[in-house]
Parts: sequence; C-alpha cells; structure tokens
Amino acid sequence: MPGESVPLRMFHAILPEGQIVCERYEHTDDGLELYDENDHFLAFVPYSNLHALLDEEVYEEDDRSVM
Repeated sequence: MPGESVPLRMFHAILPEGQIVCERYEHTDDGLELYDENDHFLAFVPYSNLHALLDEEVYEEDDRSVM
C-alpha cells in the first residue's frame, strides 16, 4: 500500500549491485523509500531493481537457502 510505514527493525534491501541496510521503509507506487534509524532518507529503490527485502532474522538463522 502506498505510504504504509513498517515498524522499526533492521532490513536488507538486496539489489543487483549489492545491498542497503535500513531501519525502516515505505511502500510507494513505484518502489521503496529506505530510511535509517534517525529517519534520514537513504535511497529510493524501484521495484524493478529490488531482488528481495530481508529482515535481520534471516541473517541470524542457519538456513541460508533463502539467500
């Protein structure tokens, strides 16, 4: 949903050229707006460039098959 905020925790936006770690994100019509823990804008990621959005729990688990 556009403009919907997600509660605070760490997320990894996986892109073709790497990843961006953010504290929160907002959905827009065309992609995600990523923000840090101080609510500073980090980046806009178009959905077409976003491979995955993973939370910290994925990195803490032993099962890496989702990576």
